[in-house]
Parts: sequence; structure tokens; C-alpha cells
Amino acid sequence: MTHDEILALLNQRCAGTLMETLGIEYTSMTEDSLTARMPVTPRHLQPVGLLHGGATVALAETVGSAASQVFMADPQQFVAVGLEIAANHVRSARSGYVFGTARFLHLGRTTHVLEIRIVDEAEKLISFVKMTNAIVPREHKERS
Repeated sequence: MTHDEILALLNQRCAGTLMETLGIEYTSMTEDSLTARMPVTPRHLQPVGLLHGGATVALAETVGSAASQVFMADPQQFVAVGLEIAANHVRSARSGYVFGTARFLHLGRTTHVLEIRIVDEAEKLISFVKMTNAIVPREHKERS
């Protein structure tokens, strides 16, 4: 599959999910990264008018989980499930778009550790996120 075909498939799978609710869309990928964007609208803000940290973490978990699925050795037999996520929010946004780019710190057979950088349209760092995913057999996931 080409990168454009993978992005189209990922975006298609967002229909009817939290990703659609938040307006998250996958925008680009390289040989070792995946990027998604999310609009910052009044529905994404906390009461004081700043981007809600939970929305930011939802963007990070979305792109981190998808990156694990896209880049794992055997996505037909295995699925990525989140084990841990930690975010440091260093700046906020009030409007526009934020972009999350996931890159691997570790791409193992049974675990993936990713860093996800959330930046604004000026490429200023909003949040730095570390995420760990377990890679488990699909049949195990389907029984859960």
C-alpha cells in the first residue's frame, strides 16, 4: 500500500468514533512517522478558553495507536493496545489546528514505545507525550 492509501484507510476508519467527534484526521506519514491533526474549536476548549489537555491526549493516543498498527511486523495477526500514556503540556492553543506526530523510541515484537509531539500551526510545542503499546494476538483481543 502507498502512504496515501494508508492515510485514506485510516481516515475512513474514523467514521463514527471519537476521532470523528474531535475532528481528528491523518495528514501525512514517512517511513518512520505518522501525523494527524485536530482543529481547536470552542468544543475542544476547557472553560477558561484553552485547549483541553484531554483532547490533546486523545490526539496523541489516536496517532500513537495508529502508528503502532501501521508499522508493526504483522498487522493481520496482531493488534496494538495501549499500556501507558504520559503527557507534559507546555503550552496551549485557543484556535487553529494542532498536529500530532508519532515516532518510535522502541519498535519491538511485543511492545512499542513512542514519542508524540503535539505542535501548533507555528510548530511551537504544545505537548510532549510518551506512549507504550502492547502488541497482542488479534484472537486474544477479540475475546476481551
